[in-house]
Amino acid sequence: MAKGKLAVGLDIGSGSIKVCQLKQSKKNYALQSFGMVQLPPEAIVDGALMNSNAVVDAVQELFQSQKIKQKEVATSVSGHSVIIKKINLPQMTPEELEESIQWEAEQYIPFDINDVNIDVQILNTESTQAGQMDVLLVAAKKDMVNDYTSVIMEAGLTPVVVDVDAFAVQNMFEVNYEVPRSETVVLINIGSSVTNINVLANGVSTFTRDISIGGGQFTDASQKALNVSDDEAEALKLGGGQDTDAVVPQEVERVLQTESEAIANEVQRSLDFYAATSADSHLARIFLSGGSAKIPALIKTIERRTSVPVEVVNPFRNIDISGRGFDVEYLKNVAPMAAVAVGLALRAPADK
Repeated sequence: MAKGKLAVGLDIGSGSIKVCQLKQSKKNYALQSFGMVQLPPEAIVDGALMNSNAVVDAVQELFQSQKIKQKEVATSVSGHSVIIKKINLPQMTPEELEESIQWEAEQYIPFDINDVNIDVQILNTESTQAGQMDVLLVAAKKDMVNDYTSVIMEAGLTPVVVDVDAFAVQNMFEVNYEVPRSETVVLINIGSSVTNINVLANGVSTFTRDISIGGGQFTDASQKALNVSDDEAEALKLGGGQDTDAVVPQEVERVLQTESEAIANEVQRSLDFYAATSADSHLARIFLSGGSAKIPALIKTIERRTSVPVEVVNPFRNIDISGRGFDVEYLKNVAPMAAVAVGLALRAPADK
């Protein structure tokens, strides 16, 4: 593979699959392709692949429609099969950490240690306690990782990186936004069935949590309350829909507000927990991504419940989208949904 070439970002979400390809130059990153395709309902439930054939077909369809020839892809996982913890360990070299992490990890992971893939990152070598260091421990269940890599290989592709959704969003954020290290910010990615929360303090991830709640609940609630199709409910959620004259707008607003309160409540609980366990609990800003980031009621509700200003991220903010005749309006419209895919597309195949 040519030096400097990036993997293709493949975000396999429970509602849709997104693909993104970037090209790296000395100055910046340029968009080569971006596309997305909806998955049938229940194809993926809480991160588990229930209909792998539908996923394989969707991935192949995307690569063909986007005319992507490259085979090496970076993908990511999230949900209850992924554990992320910041732990405090005695100071040691990366080599020593690699040797001892299996034993250390057993104390923090609620799964059999033989059933998980483990990765670690030293956050800082100078913890608040002398002779200690902070380490980020990530564990993902092997059967879940294998399920995702298997469908990618079935689609004729090569999985070269398996990341975590929350960190893919962080990769995207760091390329597109310059935040003073003194500011503590929160990245919230609202997927269809899982919401990822990642608190960055001093430019480092200090608290992460995956919540089993997401934008799919807006669609389900709208469908039941208004007796409309799945597609129409999705359109109503985002303020669209062609045949919505018969629907009482107040009813739509009521559903959106109720579901916004449910998500905002979970976000607030997580951030309250972070505040209670952290010395630096002042949050400067919340950056929102995912399809539901486009719902005004949700933005306002999170702002009101947390008393923190909310901004919707644009994953293409520092990405050159001038080439290849991209539909700029389309990219602007889908931008919040592209966060994970863009973050994955920034990974090189040689990355661990």
